[in-house]
Amino acid sequence: MTLSIAVVGATGTVGREVLTILEERNFPSGTVTALASDRSVGSNVSYGDQDLIIQALSDYNFQGTDLVFFCAETSLAEKYIPRIVKSGATVIDKSSAFRLDPAVPLCVPEINRDLVKGGNKIVASPNCIVIPLAMALKPLSLIAPLKRVVVSTYQSVSGAGRQAMDELYRQTRAIFVNDGVVSNVFSKQIAYNVIPHIDNAMASGYSGEEEKIIFELKKVLSPELKVAITCVRVPVLIGHGMSVCVEFQKKISVEDAREAFEQSESLSLQDRPRDDLYVTPLECAGSDEVFISRLRQDTSVSHGLTFWAVADNLRKGAALNAVQIAETLVQKGHF
Repeated sequence: MTLSIAVVGATGTVGREVLTILEERNFPSGTVTALASDRSVGSNVSYGDQDLIIQALSDYNFQGTDLVFFCAETSLAEKYIPRIVKSGATVIDKSSAFRLDPAVPLCVPEINRDLVKGGNKIVASPNCIVIPLAMALKPLSLIAPLKRVVVSTYQSVSGAGRQAMDELYRQTRAIFVNDGVVSNVFSKQIAYNVIPHIDNAMASGYSGEEEKIIFELKKVLSPELKVAITCVRVPVLIGHGMSVCVEFQKKISVEDAREAFEQSESLSLQDRPRDDLYVTPLECAGSDEVFISRLRQDTSVSHGLTFWAVADNLRKGAALNAVQIAETLVQKGHF
């Protein structure tokens, strides 16, 4: 069996990564169509040893398409996904459009692949922080119920797209050659700086990114979980980091947590006592795993642990998770 596949947003960082991972994992694709905005029509993207010519999303007929990876912005997802579903295709959505819809499963296959059923026409893939964070928290929750999570994120510029990556490069170069620094993508200079605000300011005082993470994490893990978070953009190209403090409802030891991490799918624990035994965003780029380091007791609460986690936000934080959802659908005989 082979599937007719379309990738919406194929010229973006996540769309390109989806195409790369589909080929790497030998996904059963027959025809693969690359779709993007009208301004990208006629340009090429790579799919294995093929060059796919970009077609326009605006007038594409999805009749006969089995599976669509939607890697474009939320407003476009809200506009086009209902039409795509009516055509008969199944959509794996990387935007935030349907993540909190009670009728749409929000899936991290290592955690809740059972939510993906044959009748699902839309499956949402979570935020690029929620995926690795939930993967780190889930095995701990099986030892001791989670009570509260306090997270500070260190999110790379690729999370804001190709133009954000280009802006970091241009600003860094401008500083080296003593040119003026121009900020178009970010509200403040990102080169040699950090920006403690991602997405729009919300009435709650949190940013849009922070609210997404709070609500999505609750949906994936537990609606009773208390979450406090600060999201920070850092001058790194690829790889998101997190400092995580977890409070539990009962005692949990570092040794129990270490064993749970070591036995968990797609997690890599590297925390044995040594000055350099931790993983940085630079080192996780290109990897499919979530790396856990600096695991230790949180002595500020009765039952707490704290740790550092990093993951490639374009792979496990986005494209790989979407492809794994597609693999789950295939395994369950959805097509």
